[in-house]
Amino acid sequence: MSEPVQIKCISRTEKMSPHERMTHVGGEDSGPWTMTVAEAVRKIESGETSFFVLAHRKTLAVIVATGPSGKKYLKTEADGEQPDGLLRLPECV
Repeated sequence: MSEPVQIKCISRTEKMSPHERMTHVGGEDSGPWTMTVAEAVRKIESGETSFFVLAHRKTLAVIVATGPSGKKYLKTEADGEQPDGLLRLPECV
């Protein structure tokens, strides 16, 4: 597996469900990047890539969870049922 990748922003919809609000995650390594949540889930589950966020000077791993409807979504290891750690990130531009 490669080095963990930092997620610095998200894209969201107007859906009320926190499990369905995020559509994309993004960051900046050698340049700006974005990918769909589904692609990030696939990369985590396959072991290809791991992701993290920085919150209050702490590094938090991003993990895959399954919502009440059975849909997979991303959240930080410190989150409860809702992906609050990611939803607090700024919008990707």
